[in-house]
Amino acid sequence: MPAGHTPAGHTPARVLAALLAAVATAWLAACADPSPSPGGDSGAPTASLVVGATVEPPTFDLTQSSAAAIPQLLLYNVYQTLLKVDDAGQLQPLLATGHELSADRLTYTFQLDPAARFASGAPVDAAAVKASWERLCAPVEEAAKRRCSSPNSVVATPLSLVDEVTAVDATTLAVTLVRPSNSWLYDMTSSAGVVIDPAADNLPVHPMGSGPYQVDSWTVGDRIVLARNPNYWGAAPGFEQVTFRYFADPSAMTFALQTGDIDIISNLTTPSSLAELEADPGFNATSGTSTGEVVLGFNQARPVLQSLAVRQAINHAIDSQGLMDTVWAGQGRLIGTMVAPSDPYYEDLSQTYPYDPDRARELLATAGATDLELSLRVASDLPYAPPAAQYIASQLAAVGITVTVEEIDWNRWLSEVFQDGDYDLTIVAHLEPRDIERFADPDYYWHYDSAQFRQLLTAADQGDPADYVAGMRQAARLLAQDAAADWLFLLPNLVVSRAGLVGVPVNASSLSFDVTAIRP
Repeated sequence: MPAGHTPAGHTPARVLAALLAAVATAWLAACADPSPSPGGDSGAPTASLVVGATVEPPTFDLTQSSAAAIPQLLLYNVYQTLLKVDDAGQLQPLLATGHELSADRLTYTFQLDPAARFASGAPVDAAAVKASWERLCAPVEEAAKRRCSSPNSVVATPLSLVDEVTAVDATTLAVTLVRPSNSWLYDMTSSAGVVIDPAADNLPVHPMGSGPYQVDSWTVGDRIVLARNPNYWGAAPGFEQVTFRYFADPSAMTFALQTGDIDIISNLTTPSSLAELEADPGFNATSGTSTGEVVLGFNQARPVLQSLAVRQAINHAIDSQGLMDTVWAGQGRLIGTMVAPSDPYYEDLSQTYPYDPDRARELLATAGATDLELSLRVASDLPYAPPAAQYIASQLAAVGITVTVEEIDWNRWLSEVFQDGDYDLTIVAHLEPRDIERFADPDYYWHYDSAQFRQLLTAADQGDPADYVAGMRQAARLLAQDAAADWLFLLPNLVVSRAGLVGVPVNASSLSFDVTAIRP
């Protein structure tokens, strides 16, 4: 699975039970706290915070797994980047206080905060940043190859675009790219840009970063506890301890909030219960935006789905508003695009193919596909997917398309649908920020292949920064007009917390559930 692109935040099959078992036996021996050094933060928060979440990380090692549950826990809380994405989707200083870009748009020069320290007490200097990024590309495993190869591809990863990293002095870092890229700086605010302590030697169970928290303990299958980093170089966090508790049953997580066992639901996946929680003065509920596009994917390796008319017909046949009302209690947003509202080039394309069953029938007749039979395979453990599949099957039947729905578990979905391409249609939410470039890769599981789309993406990324937004919008419009998929709706970011907490993130603008600004 391409690094950083794990649909719905779930875990690739190769990192499942065996790794969890190994982690469980290694934990006590491997995760002793690093020795503190003088000069640590003198703040003294005493309260604890418990966050309810749905998907547990398979490992803490960002260099070996692209599971979205890892940055949800570690990004900004334990690991930091030079810049970060805030709740509004804007870039903010973090380890770097500022940066400059050369006239040829190839070299970024970052000024690092001289106060920055790892939890071990070692300085976060330019040499450490250089070593960290080199470490991400050092392993010979396939994960590293995906991160750091193919710099000339339109789907090049952020680290593959780096030609040279130079530690000019302790607080000055120069990064030279192989070509200009308008998206590179933003992309490095996520997992690709984390800075790992060079002293770290057991990343699967003992992540070592520079954030306000460090991992204290992990009870596999239940919870992960973060403890305040006593050497944190910035403002003291709001809590002495933050616990992420993992629930397979979303109703059990809601009950845990109501009984006071947890303080926050990081993303409510039972939207029908939102009204009840909103009405309770003991809780604060917010509905923000996310980067999670719920995609009805077409396997365009199938000859019938290579037909534009057939794809257009499927888009016209589905009432996305009705689907969202039925499946997700009306919570969410119709977007019609692989671009989230937090992106600067977002525009509402939800009416590109409005609900029109008659037009769908006409297009199917034009394509000679009046007796079409398709399989719709979805993961049973994605809360939105099975009900959405039944709704879609009913709507497609009304225009003459027979759909066979099959529910399989997530691991089979990864193996049979995502990896082997054994499907016609499927439904999954893609949570990764700015992931429109997935459609530029014809080997990705949709097998959408458009040279024009790739050219538009390349021109937008490498061209004049002043033209970037317009260029990306042009690419997004082409994708929508080409009915490359049916973007059913954007998942809302439904966060519910106990009353009194402040600084709880409203929007999911990155993969991080950032607890650093939350205060009692």
